[in-house]
Amino acid sequence: MGRTHRWEFPLPRTHTGVLLGNGTLGALVWGTGSELRITLGRADHWDHRGGMPWTEKTSYRAIRDCLERGDEPRLRALFEQIEEREGEPRRPTVLPVGRVDLHLGEGATLQSATLEMERGELVVMVEKAGEACVLRVVMAMDRPVLLLLLPDALKDARARSVPAWEYVGEELKKLSYEPPVVLEGWEIAGWVQACPADPALCAGYRQEGSILSIAVERGESVAAARDRAARRVADALARGYREEAEASRLWWQAYWDSVPRVEIPNETLSFLYDYGMYKFAAFTNPDGVPATLQGAWVEEYRLPPWSNDYHFNINVQLCYQPAYHGNRLENLRPLFQMIDSWREVLRHNARVFVGIDDGVMLPHAVDDRCTCMGGFWTGSIDHGCTAWVALMMYRYYRYTLDRDFLRETAYPFMHGAMRVYEEMLEREGERLLLPVSVSPEYRGAQMNAWGRNASFQLAAIHALCEALEQAAADLGEEPRPIWREIRERLPRACLMDGQIILWEGTPLEESHRHHSHLAGITPFDILDLEDPVWRGHIERSLRHWILMGPGLWSGWCVPWASMIHSRVGNAEAAELLLEVFDRFYTNEGHGTLHDAAAAGFSLMGMPAIQGPPSRPDLMQMDGGMGAVAAVQEMLLHTRRGVNYLFAGAPARWKRVSFEGMRTDGAFLVSALREKGVVEHVTVESEAGGVFRVRNPWPGAARIRRSSGEERVEGMLLEIPMHPGERVVLAPTG
Repeated sequence: MGRTHRWEFPLPRTHTGVLLGNGTLGALVWGTGSELRITLGRADHWDHRGGMPWTEKTSYRAIRDCLERGDEPRLRALFEQIEEREGEPRRPTVLPVGRVDLHLGEGATLQSATLEMERGELVVMVEKAGEACVLRVVMAMDRPVLLLLLPDALKDARARSVPAWEYVGEELKKLSYEPPVVLEGWEIAGWVQACPADPALCAGYRQEGSILSIAVERGESVAAARDRAARRVADALARGYREEAEASRLWWQAYWDSVPRVEIPNETLSFLYDYGMYKFAAFTNPDGVPATLQGAWVEEYRLPPWSNDYHFNINVQLCYQPAYHGNRLENLRPLFQMIDSWREVLRHNARVFVGIDDGVMLPHAVDDRCTCMGGFWTGSIDHGCTAWVALMMYRYYRYTLDRDFLRETAYPFMHGAMRVYEEMLEREGERLLLPVSVSPEYRGAQMNAWGRNASFQLAAIHALCEALEQAAADLGEEPRPIWREIRERLPRACLMDGQIILWEGTPLEESHRHHSHLAGITPFDILDLEDPVWRGHIERSLRHWILMGPGLWSGWCVPWASMIHSRVGNAEAAELLLEVFDRFYTNEGHGTLHDAAAAGFSLMGMPAIQGPPSRPDLMQMDGGMGAVAAVQEMLLHTRRGVNYLFAGAPARWKRVSFEGMRTDGAFLVSALREKGVVEHVTVESEAGGVFRVRNPWPGAARIRRSSGEERVEGMLLEIPMHPGERVVLAPTG
C-alpha cells in the first residue's frame, strides 16, 4: 500500500497545515475557502544575541554552596540575572519568517490535500465553478525552494506577502529591528527582513504561467539576500515543475528504500509511523540544519516558544531516536558535526564548572553556537544532558561498528563527559555518591529541586561507564580505574522502600512529564529485568508511577511511557498510550503538540472540563518522533545486549511484521508474527559478529544459512555471523 494521507479543508490554523520540508526550509500548507496559505520557515534563521556566558561564578562549587546554605538570591543571580542590554533579547531565538497567501479567485473552494509521501508531493483539490481542479506543491530537497503548479482554472490566482512583522513587529522593534523591505518588482516579489547582528533573510516568489516559485534565502545584506532569492526563484522556474518533481521523487524513493516497512493491524499507529518517518526525513535531512524543537516549521504569528532551541534533556534525543531502528543513521551526522564544532565551548564549560581541562559539558538548552539560554539553574547543571548525547554517539557506533567514528568522535566525547561526573562524585565509606544532582525539570528551579544520588544521573553514569569500558576494549585503550570503581560502588538507582525514587528522600510525589527516575529501564538500559531483585524494584516503581497517573504529562512524554511499557512487556499499555498521544496531543491537522488538545487526560495546558487551551497549538516535533520510536520498540528493541522481538505488540494482533530494521551490532532484522506465532526471523550482518536474540519460541529453533541448517535451543540464542551473511530463523517442527 502506498504511503498517502488525505486532509480535508478547512485547515484553519498554521499548525493544522500539511508539512513539507528539507531540513532547512519548512512549509506548512493550510487554509480555508479560496485562500491557500503557506507558512514558511528556515531552521537557521537565528537572532544570536543574548544568552548566558559560563564563568567561574557558575561553578559546581559555587552552586553547591548556594544550595547547601539555602542562599536563593545568590543562586538566582548566577543564572537568572542575565545582563540586559537595551534593544537586545535576553536569549537567542529562531525567528519567524511569514507567509505567502494564494488567493485562488472568486468561486474557488479548497476541498482536500493529499500528501504523496513516497514522492514528497502535495496534491490539493480545489472546486471552482462546479469543476474539480488540481494544484500541486513540491519542495526541492537540496535547495530552499518550493514550487506550485497551478491548473488552467487557477492561473489567475494571486500571491500576497504576509511577513511575520505583521504579527510580531512591535516585539521586534523593541529588539532593534527595522520593518522588512517589501519587494514588488517583476523579477521577484516578497520581503527582506534585515537583522541587527545576523544575516538578512529574503522570502521571495515569482509566478510565470502555471508555476509559482518560492525561495527563502539569507545574505549578509538586504541586497545580497534579495539577489540570492531571486536567483533561486529564476533557476527553479527554468528547471520547471516537472523536473523539480522528478528530482523530489528520486530523493524520496531512495529514502523510503532504506526505511523499514512495518505492518501492524492498527491504523492509528501505522499512520503515526508512516507520517512520522516522512516528517523525520523532512526534519533531519542529512544535508539540512540539525533538528531543533520545531525544526523549520515556525509559526508566523509569534516568536517561537522556548526559542525553537536545542533542548538536550530529552527533546533532541527523541527527535533523533527514529534514526537508529529506522536505518537512517546518516541523519544523525549533522547533529554530531554541530556538537563537535562546539568542542572548545564544551571544554570551557567543564573547565569553569569543575576545574578540569579534559572534560566536556553541554547545558540543557542552547542555540546553534552552544550559547546557554540561562535562567534555569537545574537545567544548566544537568550533566545527564551531556551523558545522553555521548550515549547517542556510542549507539551510532554500535549500530554501524564504524571504528573511525568511535575513535575520533564518540570516545573522546564520552571520555570528556565522564570526566565531569568523576569530579562531581565523592566517596562515603565504601561507596561512591553524587552529592548534588537533579532530575530533569522536577520541582522546576526551586531551591529543593535537587538531592543526593538522583536516579536519572546514576543511570546515565552507569550507562556511560559501561559504554566506555566496551569502547576502550574495542579501541585497545586502557580503561580508567575509576570506571570499575563506579560500576562496583555507585548505586544504579536511588531506592526507598524497594522502589526507585527521584533522589534520596524524594519519591515521585505527583504526575510529572519527565519519567527520568525510570531512565534505567529506558533509555539508559542499565537495569536487568531478568534479575529477580531488580524486577521486584521495577514492579514496585511502575506501580507507584501508574498510581501517580498522567495528569501533568506533556505530549512528548507519552511515547516515552509507551516505550517503558514495551520494555517490560506491557504491550496493551504500549499500544494504548500511542493511541492516547494521537487523540490528545495532535490537532485536527496532525500537528504534534506539547500541551493537551482535549480535556480529560492531562492538565498540561488544558482545563479539567473541555474549554480553550491556555497555549493553543504549541507544536513540537519531539512527540511525533518519539511516537515513531515507540512503534519501532514495540516490534524490536535491545535490552542488555539482547534483541527482543514483538515485546510491545499486543497478543491480539493477528498479523504483525517488519522488514529491514537496524539493531545493535550492525544487523538488519526482519520478522513476521502471525496468530501469535513468530513464523520466521531474517538477520543480515553488515560487519560480522554474534547476533543475540531472546528465543521467540518455546522450543528449539532452526537456523538456515547458505552453508546448511543447524538447530539451537535455550532462552537466549547466540548466532555467530560473517560480514555480509544472511540467516533465517524458524521454529522446529
